[in-house]
Amino acid sequence: MNATATAAPTARPPVFISLVSNDISRGIVEAIVADNPEATVTEYPAMVKIDSPGRLVIRRESVEEQLGRHWDVQELHLNLISLSGNIDETDDAFTLQWGARA
Repeated sequence: MNATATAAPTARPPVFISLVSNDISRGIVEAIVADNPEATVTEYPAMVKIDSPGRLVIRRESVEEQLGRHWDVQELHLNLISLSGNIDETDDAFTLQWGARA
């Protein structure tokens, strides 16, 4: 008897980023939520954590819209507490995901 098994759909492993809770981070979080509809935000007294299934993208243009000024993606590191996922950082975006680039 030759049986074939079909693989169950695999859930995308979650990624997250945690930022210090301040005015700049609030703009970054608003941009993240706008660009990543599956993301969930959890606020703590001194930090905010954003979880997303599989992938999280922080786009320079979106953050600039929220902050109302030029924003360099490298500025993210000034408010960064922790993250999980592989990082792909360019001048235009900061992406977290597991595995190869999509």
